[in-house]
Amino acid sequence: MLTVEQVETFNTDGYLSVDSVLSPEELDELRRVTDEFVEQSRNVTENDATFDLEPGHTAESPQLRRIIRPVSKHPVYEKFVHHEDILNIVESLLGPNLRYHNNKMNMKNSGHGSAVEWHQDWAFYPHTNDDLLEVGIALDDMTEDNGALMVIPGSHKDKVWDHHQDGLFVGAVTDPTFQPDDAVSVTVKAGGITLHHVRMVHGSKPNESDKPRRMFFIGFYATDAWPLIPTGYSIEEMDKCIVRGEPTLEPRMKNLPVRLSLPRVEGGSIYAQQEKLRNARLSPRADKEVT
Repeated sequence: MLTVEQVETFNTDGYLSVDSVLSPEELDELRRVTDEFVEQSRNVTENDATFDLEPGHTAESPQLRRIIRPVSKHPVYEKFVHHEDILNIVESLLGPNLRYHNNKMNMKNSGHGSAVEWHQDWAFYPHTNDDLLEVGIALDDMTEDNGALMVIPGSHKDKVWDHHQDGLFVGAVTDPTFQPDDAVSVTVKAGGITLHHVRMVHGSKPNESDKPRRMFFIGFYATDAWPLIPTGYSIEEMDKCIVRGEPTLEPRMKNLPVRLSLPRVEGGSIYAQQEKLRNARLSPRADKEVT
């Protein structure tokens, strides 16, 4: 569980880091399974339903940007959506009725880790209320040097920024008035976790260090938060994702700013969507763009 002060910090700033949540044995197991997936990717030459490849990926030097939906790909990953210490922390912020959904392993290998441009998760999947957050489980120490998660404190209480370009959703803030002047880096030790609110503006720079920065992200929602954009999931499938509490057929409504992420640019992952972005801010090509 979190302290009263930690809950107040999250509610005020929209993010939090908590060290020493995983045991050394859990951390070793998570690293081992992730290394096994990297080995499997040697046989992959293009993005598929499991692997999102970094530019330059080869069988001799496998480089992943992301393992897609790892919870459904291996029982070790699945264990962490039921991790009691993680759920106790999430319950402190969202209440007793919890569902998980989106999940990914973002890799950020040393010298190869791609940037993630400024965005809000809320822009991708708005709901009837905003009791949603993302937990990031750190497989490595996350530092300013290896592409730490960057956030703008308090931005979860502000506007929903436009993520469209030429009428298409591109997965990144495109509003020319956006200025990330107050951004801070979120650091955490391996085995700790980060949490950020669904409306938090966040991103990350490339990893140009010699240390990896692997983060296993799991999204947790209050069960009475219902998606405003069709997901393709049945109510039975959604109920199977409940990890604490009870299902409900009564969505809780909250008056919030919403901008639908439709129509979307072709391409599955956020990396593919953001590659269409003309005015990048965090990737190496940002230096070459006119902003």
